[in-house]
Amino acid sequence: MPPLQKSAVDRRAEELDTIAAVLPLERRDELAELLTDHDVETLRHLVNQGMGDNTLRALTSDLTYLEAWGLAATGRSLPWPAPEALLLKFVAHHLWDPRHRETDADHGMPADVDESLRSQGFLKSVGPHAPATVRRRLANWSTLTKWRGLDGAFASPALKSAIRLAIRAAPRQRLRKSAKAVTGDVLARLLATCATDSLRDLRDRAILMVAFASGGRRRSEIAGLRREQLTVEPPIPVEGGSPLPSLAIHLGRTKTTSGDEDDVVYLTGRPVDALNAWMVAAKIDSGSVFRAIGRWGTVSRRAIDPQSVNAIIKQRVELAGLERGEFSAHGIRSGYLTEAANRGIPLPEAMEQSRHRSVQQASSYYNNATRRSGRAARML
Repeated sequence: MPPLQKSAVDRRAEELDTIAAVLPLERRDELAELLTDHDVETLRHLVNQGMGDNTLRALTSDLTYLEAWGLAATGRSLPWPAPEALLLKFVAHHLWDPRHRETDADHGMPADVDESLRSQGFLKSVGPHAPATVRRRLANWSTLTKWRGLDGAFASPALKSAIRLAIRAAPRQRLRKSAKAVTGDVLARLLATCATDSLRDLRDRAILMVAFASGGRRRSEIAGLRREQLTVEPPIPVEGGSPLPSLAIHLGRTKTTSGDEDDVVYLTGRPVDALNAWMVAAKIDSGSVFRAIGRWGTVSRRAIDPQSVNAIIKQRVELAGLERGEFSAHGIRSGYLTEAANRGIPLPEAMEQSRHRSVQQASSYYNNATRRSGRAARML
C-alpha cells in the first residue's frame, strides 16, 4: 500500500515547526491554513538571516492578517507583487469615515469581509483602523515583497495620496499605548494586591516587579522569558546590611538589536527575591518562566502569551481600585522611565536598563516629568 501523501496544510505545519521557537505554537495550524508555501519559506529565510524574534512575530502576525483579508476580500491568496488596485482596496477597507458610514453602508470595509475577519478573531474593535496600524501593515507587506525579490507599488503617488486623504477625512486623536504610566506609587498599589503566597499572587508579583525593575520590559519579552536566559550574578554589597541578590537577564535579539547582539539587563534585590519565590513554588528549573495557572491551581508547561501579561496587569489595576481602562502593559515601560526621571536618575543610565535606542523617544518621558514639576508649570 503506497504511503499517504501529506496535504499542503500538513506540510506547511511541519515547516512552521522548524521555526516554532519564534512563533506562537498554539496558532501553528491556523497559520498553516492561511499562509502559502511561499509565505512559510519567506519566514524561514528571515529566521535564518537572524531577524529579531519580536520583529518576526510582528511580521508573521501582519502577514497572517493580510492573507486572511485577501481571501475575504478577493476570494484568493495574496498575489505577489500586489497590484496597486489591491493596495488601494486595503486602504479603503481600513481607513474610512464613520460619519459617512452612517449614511452610506457601502463605505469602508464590506459587511461580508468584516464578518469573515471577525469570525476568525482578526477583528475585535468596531470602526476604522488606526493609521499607524495600516501604515505598519503596508510597510511589512512591502518588506515581504522585497524579500521575494519583487517590486511593489507601495511608493506610488496614488497610494500615498489615498492614505493622506483617508486620514484627513477621519481624524483621530493620537493616544499613547497606555494613557497613564505605571510609576512607583502605582506599582506599589498593584503589588499590594499580590500579598498572599498563592501561586497566582507569587507569579503576578514576580511579573510586575521583573517587568518594571528590568527597565520596563515589553510584554512579549516577559511572556517569552525562559529560565535559560537568567544568570546568577555576585551579590551587591550594602554598607551596614546584607548583600543584595543579583540576576542578569539575557534578552538576546530584541526589537532594537540585530545579528549576534545580546542585550543584558540586571535585577537587584526585591525583584530577584520575587522571581526566585515564584520559580521555587512553581518548580520551574527550565523552560518558560511565566506560565499559565489552571483552574485548580496547576502550573501549566505552557508559557503565558503577551495578551495574558496585559490582562494580568489590568486585573491588578482593577483590584487596586484604579481605572482598568487607563493602564496597560505599556504603562510599565513608560512608567519605568517616568519614575527614573522623578528620582533624578540620568537619562543615559536609565536607557542602559530600558534598552531604548532612541534618545528622542526615551527623553519624551523625562521631558514630561520635568515639565510637570518644573517652575514653568507653577507660575501661580
